[in-house]
Amino acid sequence: LLPFPSDYYTVPDPGTATGIRVNLDRAAMPANLLGTHINPAEWNRNDGFSPGSMLLVHVPGLDPQTSGIAPSTDIARSLRADAPIVLLNTRTGQRHPYWAELDAGASDPARQALIIRPARNLDEGTRYVVALRNLRTATGALIPTEPTFATLTGGPPADPALTRRWEYAQRALASLAAAGESTAGLYVAWDFTVASQRNLTERALRIRDDAFGRLGTAAPVFTIESATDHPVESDPLIQRQVRGTIVVPSYLDTPLGLPGSRLNYGSDGLPERDGTQVARFICNIPRSASAANPARPVLYGHGLLGSPDEINSGALKQYMYESNSMFCATAWIGMASEDIPNVVRSLADFSNFPTIPDRQQQSFLNFLFLGRAMSHARNGFTSRSAFRDASGRPLARAGDGQLAYLGNSQGGILGGALCALAVEFTRCGLGVPAINYSTLLDRSVDFDPFLLVFGNAYQDPIDQQLVLALAQMLWDRGEGNGYAHHLTTDPLPGTPAKRVLLVEAFGDHQVANVATEVQARTIGARLRTPALAPGRSLDVTPFWGIPAAPSMPYAGSMLVMVDSGQPAPPPTNTPPRAGSDPHSHPRNSPEIRSMIAHFLATGEVVDTCGGVPCVAPAS
Repeated sequence: LLPFPSDYYTVPDPGTATGIRVNLDRAAMPANLLGTHINPAEWNRNDGFSPGSMLLVHVPGLDPQTSGIAPSTDIARSLRADAPIVLLNTRTGQRHPYWAELDAGASDPARQALIIRPARNLDEGTRYVVALRNLRTATGALIPTEPTFATLTGGPPADPALTRRWEYAQRALASLAAAGESTAGLYVAWDFTVASQRNLTERALRIRDDAFGRLGTAAPVFTIESATDHPVESDPLIQRQVRGTIVVPSYLDTPLGLPGSRLNYGSDGLPERDGTQVARFICNIPRSASAANPARPVLYGHGLLGSPDEINSGALKQYMYESNSMFCATAWIGMASEDIPNVVRSLADFSNFPTIPDRQQQSFLNFLFLGRAMSHARNGFTSRSAFRDASGRPLARAGDGQLAYLGNSQGGILGGALCALAVEFTRCGLGVPAINYSTLLDRSVDFDPFLLVFGNAYQDPIDQQLVLALAQMLWDRGEGNGYAHHLTTDPLPGTPAKRVLLVEAFGDHQVANVATEVQARTIGARLRTPALAPGRSLDVTPFWGIPAAPSMPYAGSMLVMVDSGQPAPPPTNTPPRAGSDPHSHPRNSPEIRSMIAHFLATGEVVDTCGGVPCVAPAS
């Protein structure tokens, strides 16, 4: 499949928004240890490739430093006139910023992929050309043109099997010439098309619009299973915990929508309702809430393969009390604790992988229905005694403009997609978030235990990177990467634009800083400054491509860096491991908690860090 992605692996299709459709051959797909090739059927529904595509190619003998390839610490270098890698937008004729790296996880240089990663998501429905030129070995020797590509740079090849490849190569060369890009010393060039907005989002939009079209302006059906009052002696922060269930239309192909379910596709190729399922929820009402000062309703998204009970953690309870916020949470089905066995099965055989993003798209609806129940003024949660005081008065607010979203870690990654789809709230706090799991997994300590399964099933390092690139094409439907262009501007149909606060932890062991900053560039977030003390970052230009906010307070989307004194992350596709993991440190800071609370209440970022870099205690 290398180089990947490539329009060579597509066919014309006038019924798609791009005019093409992915057409991967199962025999060419990576095979696991048992020799089972990934079934490409679900991938072949796509009309292009991921807007966050990792671009993969193999260049024997390549030395990135000698070649002058832009690393993650110097993204600006990717746009130099003489850059050895060109990533060209053929619609605008402009270069696109990136960084590139050899796969640090491959011990054998002969199986070491070169990975090119966009520093900002690629434009939807747009064709890009990739060109590699003047590449050098460690001794400085020029690497000659890749042999097969050399036969494609002249006239039609004598071998008919190469004719189609020649046609695509000529198209790429013509686009480079039209943009005035030099092809001297060319090693290889190819092109690929990014999937359209319609193809990336149409499944989740169908689910949302069909379900809410049937629901109308009503509250969903819900049941209160328990309402437990906490004595102040045992819990000084939370006065009551409410648990229950919500009935949600199901668009999955099994009656209960259990792990391993797939979307139930109708005759039009889009999800079709098939009965209902039950989503469990948990709500915490803070002790600061009263009838005179009811709590703000906040929809909460939990972390990696976790559960809604995350809202019982100490730092979150502290936030609820300080901000007078009622958190309600449900499971990120597809990537919740109940899905762990299915995730492991998928890592061993990626033919099963579509079950993960399919369930994630159902989870968006589960969250949106929970949000409707929280905010419905007449028949929602506040209409029940479980959410009222002893005199029958509501302990939480309801109605238009009250609801907000807060998610941490996975709740920030998936939360970006949820927020892009949401109609009934416009303010989103994303803690230690990012987009693009294909960038994140190599750089996260969270992947360590799963790498034992994945690395045993797909042992070749190039196959491993191909599998991650393929996974992203489907993950786009269920995480923020496929929705980022429509989060703060150019909102999806029938959807308001959002204001988003991104809170990043410097040197995060679990969610890579580089991926958080790709998200910030893509959504147009401004940077809170000063972001870091001088010398803390390894980057030539820290936060390249993320302009500072013009002033504070700032009524817009913002990236806030929080430093707890941990070492800078490595510039390779490996996890940070030095020092203590700062992933959860931002929520330890009263100043950061106050900043988030003010933003979710008003949509405005205030500087609670006193004009100096934001810091947080490690514990």
